[in-house]
Amino acid sequence: MSETNEALQASPDALERIARRNEVVLVAFTATTNLADGVLKIALPLLAVGLGGSPGQVAVVGLTLTLPWLLVSLPVGVLADRADRRRLVILADLVRLAAAGALLVAGAGDGISLAALYAAGVVIGTAEVVANTATGAMVPAAVPRSRRARANAWIAGAETLANEFCGPAVGGLLVGVGASLALGFSAGAFAAGAVLIVLLAGSFRPARADRPAHHGPADSASGDRGSAAALFGEIVEGLRFLWRDRLLRTLTLTITVLAGAWSAWLALMPSYATAVLEADPKAYGLLISAIGLGGLAGAALTSVVNRLLGVRWALFADLIGTFLMMAVPASFPSAWAVGAAAFAGGMGGTLWTVNSRTIAQALVPDRLLGRYGSAARLLGWGTLPLGAGLAGGLAEAFGLRAGFAVFAAAVAVLVVPFLWAVTPSELRRAADSESATAE
Repeated sequence: MSETNEALQASPDALERIARRNEVVLVAFTATTNLADGVLKIALPLLAVGLGGSPGQVAVVGLTLTLPWLLVSLPVGVLADRADRRRLVILADLVRLAAAGALLVAGAGDGISLAALYAAGVVIGTAEVVANTATGAMVPAAVPRSRRARANAWIAGAETLANEFCGPAVGGLLVGVGASLALGFSAGAFAAGAVLIVLLAGSFRPARADRPAHHGPADSASGDRGSAAALFGEIVEGLRFLWRDRLLRTLTLTITVLAGAWSAWLALMPSYATAVLEADPKAYGLLISAIGLGGLAGAALTSVVNRLLGVRWALFADLIGTFLMMAVPASFPSAWAVGAAAFAGGMGGTLWTVNSRTIAQALVPDRLLGRYGSAARLLGWGTLPLGAGLAGGLAEAFGLRAGFAVFAAAVAVLVVPFLWAVTPSELRRAADSESATAE
């Protein structure tokens, strides 16, 4: 894809300027839209708490925000390999803007209900799937391989800082003043994101040559049956590639459990913070922001940690951090301890994100980036709604602390298979593939 991009047919100096500009735009877009997501991640559950929702009902808000990753990831991946990716991102941001605006209007007339929050969560979550999948597939076309590791670190840092640190802190403060401020802020940020992505230099429509040759007849079919066959064939190709690669498969299955645990933590924490820690919305936002602070530290220290410990142990740090995130609330209900564990989880999460993205970009062909990304997100992020739903059910049946304990045990089980499959030789294979491709 990147080799066919018209923006890359310029002089070396021009290419360098384009690369720098695109990095800045991608980081600014990521920070802006993730800030809005972070605010809504705090605002919507707290609105549900304010409406008198039980722990299970509040957890459903997290379920609606993440359920689309399970339901629509695969077809969205095909769409990202067929349509103009920039237009998909713009459309997704406008849809999120409309959903936040609708809640804002409903709130002005005292019309917000749990049903309205659930509906908005589904719409916003679906648009997020489209935006994230298309943006991820745009990165190789926007940034040359020589700068991609740097871009991944900056993008991951922006995601963590905005979504896990600034967003929750701002969301807690805004909700404390008034829910309309939080909703209006998010709507404005989504509008700004739609404008920012237009500033990317280059063309981001996948070339027809990037599509698998064996799907030619199906692609040209005019009936629904032919279109369904083409869609299915392209989905299967992405899934098959992921499953046949041992390293990518293990990383994806590991993050499946870790992401489910994170989703459970976010679903349970609104009720835990208010009922157990007796935190107000501002304190809750600051507690959540400890994840972002840890993530920011992880982004800044990724190269140092990789150099000192190696990529394998940098990835393993996410298992340790996620375990602490779940085990501490289950056993030691102190705001300071929960915040420290959240910091460790945020740092480990960013170390994982930067390294796993670099590994995938080294091993996955450009023509499969959309479909591979959607397959990985289905398996890796599809557990987000399952984690939130299971956490809510456990909290209703056995209490909040029991919910955390179950997920702590699930994370502990990952240690042996991770160390067995994510070996130095497998990581060298990825590094060698990146070096060969760069040449």
